[in-house]
Amino acid sequence: MEKKAIYDLHAEGREWKNRLDFYLDDLSIMEKRIGEVAAKNNGKDVLAFVEHFQNQMILQREQLDILEKEVRNFNHSIDEEAQKNPVAVDRRKMNEDTELRDRVETFEHLFNALRQELHRFAAKWM
Repeated sequence: MEKKAIYDLHAEGREWKNRLDFYLDDLSIMEKRIGEVAAKNNGKDVLAFVEHFQNQMILQREQLDILEKEVRNFNHSIDEEAQKNPVAVDRRKMNEDTELRDRVETFEHLFNALRQELHRFAAKWM
């Protein structure tokens, strides 16, 4: 595991939180879009896709919740470490959490793929 400056880890943790907040907002917009498609189209084909997207949104919301808690814990551990010796915080290093970074990036990749799929579906049926 590589070590990184506490200041850099703090910035990275804040960035992850901001990105997850963005995806949470985007998820609400996507859910509204699915509702619009469902309201205008009641065919079985469309409703099956609507249900598929609704299920995916539930899963994405659960993953967001899990990642948000883990990022909050990550940020909390950095804050605690910085408070132990605030004078040397710019020179001290901590182990970075590459696993959490990978999980956030994987979530983003999957979320963006779902968003693109939803846009194609909505364009076809609106």
